[in-house]
Amino acid sequence: MAKMVGLVVGLAMLGCSLVDRVGAPDPGYVPPLLLVFGSSLGDSGNNNYLDTTVKADSPPYGIDSPTGQPTGRFTNNRNLPDFLSVALKLPQSPLPYLSPQLNGERLLYGANFASGGAGILNDTGVQQGNTIRIAEQLLAFGQYKNKLAAVVGGREQAERLVNQGVFLLAVGSADFTNNYYSRPFSARASQNTVIEFVDLLISELSNYLLRLHELGARRTLVTGASQFGCLPAQLAIRGSAGGECDPELVNAASLFNSQLNRLVQQLNGQLGFVFVAAANSVTLYTATRSNPEAYGFTETRVACCGQGPYNGLGQCTPASNLCPNRDEYVFWDPTNPTDRAVGLFAEAILNGPADVVFPMNLNSMLAMGTRDINV
Repeated sequence: MAKMVGLVVGLAMLGCSLVDRVGAPDPGYVPPLLLVFGSSLGDSGNNNYLDTTVKADSPPYGIDSPTGQPTGRFTNNRNLPDFLSVALKLPQSPLPYLSPQLNGERLLYGANFASGGAGILNDTGVQQGNTIRIAEQLLAFGQYKNKLAAVVGGREQAERLVNQGVFLLAVGSADFTNNYYSRPFSARASQNTVIEFVDLLISELSNYLLRLHELGARRTLVTGASQFGCLPAQLAIRGSAGGECDPELVNAASLFNSQLNRLVQQLNGQLGFVFVAAANSVTLYTATRSNPEAYGFTETRVACCGQGPYNGLGQCTPASNLCPNRDEYVFWDPTNPTDRAVGLFAEAILNGPADVVFPMNLNSMLAMGTRDINV
């Protein structure tokens, strides 16, 4: 059997937006489930139901959403699952797993298990209170499958839908920013070199991906770590001069993404048509930082919403500085991108020209059809 290798997303120059170019579904089209795991890049409101300091439940979060109100997404409007939902022609984005509205027909759109602040390791973000750790997200997915089976008429039917679904796992950065490089002290950094820490992350991530496969995942997008050394929060905390990225953190992101790409190739070779894909946002961010005008940005270092140097200290609150021209900013708050920057990343995942080593994007994965999936 031919082997599928992963995807490192290249760059796709945008004419019109992803949303503008996705038309109505063809007659008879049944969209796949979208199952979302990870941290704040994917969280659509689970943290609203948790006792944690990592929340996006107050203005100005959601300021550009249809209601202008917070939705639990860590952005001014849409997040990555929203853009992928449009691309998959789902009637709506999958609801947060903790939402009481996730029942009945809504289960057929998928579910969102992501939790802002969650990392690959269970001790990531412990200082921020209760979040849904990745291991707990996988347990919740098992519970979701039971609910889905009750709606569609049995486990066999539910398993088939899950096998045909699209999985998104967006993790990695939080394990560095809220664990290994935590200020003023990090137990992990005192115990491990960064290379040892990356090895640990990849080992744990491999276990999670294998577990997802056991639970039925056959098409999985795994995002690489962001260029977290360039986040407004890190520029502020680490005292960047002139907005320069922190070289130590940039190197750590590179180490993690290189190991992740090798893991993806290994798993695809081991499991066959699993369609595991690594989508790397570093390439895209590097391009926008070096040539922001080409992407319509004017600000790549300062967050739109925040306070202190680079608007990078604390959280985005009603009392924060707020930029009026949000589409011109790469970062919405000290650690998360704006709606428009997320849209560029989604566009690259969907249509981006592939790296020669990873000749796939999401559209080409979907085009192969479920007949090619080794269940």
